[in-house]
Amino acid sequence: MTLRIRDNETILFIGDSITDCGRRGPEQPLGNGYVKLFSDLAAIREPAKRIHIINKGIGGDIVTGLQDRWTDDVLRHKPDWLSILIGINDLHCTLGNAPNAVPPARYHAAYDDILARTRARLPRCRVLLMDPFYISCETSPRSFRRQVLDLIPRYIRVVHAMSDKYRTRRVTTHALFQKLLQRHEPDLFCPEPVHPNLTGHLAMAEAVYAALSR
Repeated sequence: MTLRIRDNETILFIGDSITDCGRRGPEQPLGNGYVKLFSDLAAIREPAKRIHIINKGIGGDIVTGLQDRWTDDVLRHKPDWLSILIGINDLHCTLGNAPNAVPPARYHAAYDDILARTRARLPRCRVLLMDPFYISCETSPRSFRRQVLDLIPRYIRVVHAMSDKYRTRRVTTHALFQKLLQRHEPDLFCPEPVHPNLTGHLAMAEAVYAALSR
């Protein structure tokens, strides 16, 4: 596989804690998750390229949070490529009836807004959308985990609709992990369903690399 990203181009990753992964602390500037592993894969597989990678993930963020910081954290950097992973906190806030709840309709509107602004300001920027995911195969009907698994397809459908509308690349992250869970225990990828361990992040990095190589 050869990345479509060219020498000296910039890719910016944005999202919540899964993207952040310590990038604002001791693991700066890329964190220690899939963004850093993607950078490592690119360096190993295509050493002749110099790819500029920016991580703008913030732990706990939701899509309306991305809206609030979109100019500062995305548009002003003028990336050639942009990767977005957001949604699991939106879903959790909605299930918990939190004041900042982002039900699917609001999620759709906010996601559409940030992509429309990107298309208007950066018409040549190529975009990769990553589905929100939940690493669980819980079946108990009254469990919180089952509620998340029942609701997350509605958020994923929004991402797919945005990908179709704006003709982006896409990583079906939730489907990727659900397929892996057919053969492996969830703990292989995640100590709890939201935040992957190194193995989970490696699966994501490989998927991103493949999506950006097509």
